[in-house]
Amino acid sequence: MRLALERIYLPPLGRVTDDTSVLTLRSLAFEPLCRWQHGRVLPALLAAWSHSDDGRAWRFVLRAGAVFHDGVACTATHVLATIRATLEGRDMFGMPWSYARYLAGAEIVTDGADAIRITTPEPLADLPEILSEFVCAREDASGEAVLGTGPYRITRYLPNQAADLLATDPARTPANIHAIAMPDAEARFGALRTEAADVALNLERRDAAPGGHGLVWGEAPNTLSVMAYLNGAEGLFRDPRARLAANLAVDRDAIIARLFHGLGLPATTIVSPFHLGMRASRPSAIPHDPARARALFAAAGAGAPILIRAPDHMPERAPAIAAMIAADLTACGCPATVEVIADRPLYARQVSARQIGDIALFDSSPHSSFRVIDDKISARSCGPWWQGHDDPTLEALFRTAVATQDEAARDAAYGRCLARLQDNPPWLFLFHPVEVFAARAGLPPLALDHRGVLHFA
Repeated sequence: MRLALERIYLPPLGRVTDDTSVLTLRSLAFEPLCRWQHGRVLPALLAAWSHSDDGRAWRFVLRAGAVFHDGVACTATHVLATIRATLEGRDMFGMPWSYARYLAGAEIVTDGADAIRITTPEPLADLPEILSEFVCAREDASGEAVLGTGPYRITRYLPNQAADLLATDPARTPANIHAIAMPDAEARFGALRTEAADVALNLERRDAAPGGHGLVWGEAPNTLSVMAYLNGAEGLFRDPRARLAANLAVDRDAIIARLFHGLGLPATTIVSPFHLGMRASRPSAIPHDPARARALFAAAGAGAPILIRAPDHMPERAPAIAAMIAADLTACGCPATVEVIADRPLYARQVSARQIGDIALFDSSPHSSFRVIDDKISARSCGPWWQGHDDPTLEALFRTAVATQDEAARDAAYGRCLARLQDNPPWLFLFHPVEVFAARAGLPPLALDHRGVLHFA
């Protein structure tokens, strides 16, 4: 099977990513420590776990018989190295991840060859979900992290060009995968049309609606939230009426229809419908209500121009999204101008330093409800992306959720957090992208999950 991806890249040890091309390639060759699926956490390389009654002491047991592709047995020592490397890792912009903060003061040790123990200072019921973002890998003799325990062995890896993978089980279909780097979406689509590729991902990036051409098409809404930070520390959006007004003023459906050919799901709160908490709390989107928005903006004292900052990419078509937001706000009595920043890493660092103007277009990628609240919302945590939102009611609800061990009860507890965040929004909620792939007819069934990872039936 010839697979056209936007990127061919295997990050170094300890690097977490939300790039769907990288996630798809990684899922073939490597295993996460735990597996996330639609807001639930399932066994993976760590096959089972238990915890003390107070939720502080955890024991995780490895899958029996786990072996790296070079024949080396995977042990608790490798898992411990994976955790330590990830805790020390940095993101694509060179900024430190939050994992070290989550596990600050934790004792992490091996317990024989097949288990690890993690003891945290405070209860952390979301620990398995956090570990679902950690991928166990080893470097080969050349220093590339290409040795995994997954269903396919990497036989050739040319960064930014191609990778060849061979199934470890001869009965698996496809037995061989040739992954090709094609950064341009139209080139990936063209490779399908000329039969140079069998499957192509991320075709939502084309400026065309999916479908037709004798291809088999598939799509899935992604857990990613395209959103905009509202400055809760100073200016107009310290007022909760102004924050609600912004959400009432902006026409999400129009943004999705005009800029993305309808490939989006309107956001209802800070996370997607597939996050923990959304089974218990399924709020509908805040309606587009310009009249109510105008009244709330007037009550909050709007009138002076506000500044919307946006990157030139990530999210896709960010300047055009910002322009539509500005037009909607201006029409509701909140005049807005747009500043576009071309240097994306600089922009990320500015957002983390809370240099966002009044509104800053961004995205939120963690599939963990805990991580989104802790990194971006909670005034108690003051995480790397916190923008001044301070809601004591939310903080009490969040503390309860973090300490709740029972899965159904924790889902309900996070549901209460998410409902509160819709009533008192910290952001301008926009949409969740729909990702698209296409394949030539006659292949085994394929499907995207809500993280954008391609799966072979």
